[in-house]
Amino acid sequence: MTAETLAQLLASLPEEERIILTLHYLKNLTPTQIATALQVPERAVVNIISIGRARLTSRLDL
Repeated sequence: MTAETLAQLLASLPEEERIILTLHYLKNLTPTQIATALQVPERAVVNIISIGRARLTSRLDL
């Protein structure tokens, strides 16, 4: 996968997922750090990471 492909996949995600996955995977922030920065519950961040990962995986399998 190229960087362009990854960028296109990330861009296709809903904004909330895109922000959280970018912070987690590209900026290497933990769910706790993301939750603190965005002032949301950590559990919500963990759920969005899981959902976003599944969405990206399904799009890669197309």
